[in-house]
Amino acid sequence: MKKEISRCSWTKNDPIYIRYHDFEWGVPVFDDKNLFENLTLEIFQAGLNWLLILKKREEFKRCFDNFNINKIAKYSELEINKLMQEKEIVRNKLKILATINNAKQTLKIQKEFESFNKYLWSFNNYKIIKNKYKHIKDIPSQTILSKKICKDLKKRGFKFVGPKIIYAFMQSSGMVNDHIVTCFKYNESNKTKKGIENRDYL
Repeated sequence: MKKEISRCSWTKNDPIYIRYHDFEWGVPVFDDKNLFENLTLEIFQAGLNWLLILKKREEFKRCFDNFNINKIAKYSELEINKLMQEKEIVRNKLKILATINNAKQTLKIQKEFESFNKYLWSFNNYKIIKNKYKHIKDIPSQTILSKKICKDLKKRGFKFVGPKIIYAFMQSSGMVNDHIVTCFKYNESNKTKKGIENRDYL
């Protein structure tokens, strides 16, 4: 008899959630484009269901030039109008404008810190925060650190980056590992990942 795999309960046996949980959530992301994608998707998720965003993810990639930061930063009124006509994504003009604005601010950060990656991970002292929660209900929606990052991003001109959105982004980008202790991903992450301790990823 095949042993049942223990996962975080929020997956709810949904295949899309399970795939995301098993291969992305809590896995460290160090590429600027992917970090920007995660942040943007978390912003569009605000007030909506994360499963909805995951289902529309490929369309978001298509509509936003595969989250090419340089291209998005140059979007004009023409691109904005096109995005507002795209039925397969979330057509929220304020969030679309925020995405364009955030791309511009990300380019500034890249010039100052060499990469968006270095800037973000510096808040963690370049280490993964691994929590030991026993139940999903114990996981916070925001933390002191997410508030700190939020404050700094806002100071730099980012939009739609509240502390809850930032904490969700930290989870999705692996800056924080919030898999509960009974989840197989929690135990899997106990293995040392090459490149994290010695900062090879920077």
